[in-house]
Amino acid sequence: MTSEPNADDGGDRALEVPGDSVLQTVSLESLSEAQRYHRWLTDLAFPHLGDHPVEIGSGLGGYARTWLQDGLPAITVTERDESRLGVLKDTFGDDSRVTVSDLDVFAPPRAEYSAMVAMNVLEHIEDHVGALRSAHALLRPGGRVIIFVPAFEFAMSRFDRAIGHYRRYTVPSLRGVYEAAGLEVETIHYVNAPGLLAWFAGMRLLRMTPRYGPTVKVWDSAVVPVARSVESRVRPPFGQSVFAVGRIPG
Repeated sequence: MTSEPNADDGGDRALEVPGDSVLQTVSLESLSEAQRYHRWLTDLAFPHLGDHPVEIGSGLGGYARTWLQDGLPAITVTERDESRLGVLKDTFGDDSRVTVSDLDVFAPPRAEYSAMVAMNVLEHIEDHVGALRSAHALLRPGGRVIIFVPAFEFAMSRFDRAIGHYRRYTVPSLRGVYEAAGLEVETIHYVNAPGLLAWFAGMRLLRMTPRYGPTVKVWDSAVVPVARSVESRVRPPFGQSVFAVGRIPG
């Protein structure tokens, strides 16, 4: 593991992620236990990562760990929360393929990376156009910007707000953010159609908090494989999330 040099200005504030950090960590731990869902997301992103992506808001490192197991040559993981940053350092401390950086002092060389990836992060960032625009400095010409975000404002819950979500997205709205940031959209679509219905019922109507347990275990083992299989052939008109890949022109 290596570390990035410190930035004199205290880091790029366009990438600041607000919200209840403890609740965010609990949510990340719960999601990591849903192994089939986790694998679905990592497989969506993997073909677009290139040889050395930077992950913005790496959380507990679950996505990066899977990508490395799948053969990714190198990755830079970043995090602002002190406790999660400590987990990343402990997890990847002996791995020469991984650079761990504090987002508050993140100052990489220009045009360093093959891709920028943010999984369930952009919705936490107030200036989301500015956040995507920062990719122009981070990525090589033709580098990819890979984003996974929650979908549909009507599904915005008390839990969303508690963990710092400013918004949820649709395919048209996320496309607009990419275009406003000067990026060319290559692919964009909804993911996990049944999950949207379950989220709305559980989080909006019943006001639950997502935690791994028997219900999620059954969902992950019974529903996710079917949804993934169907959506690999037919893009649904709605979903729990939006997945997008764009590129730096040139």
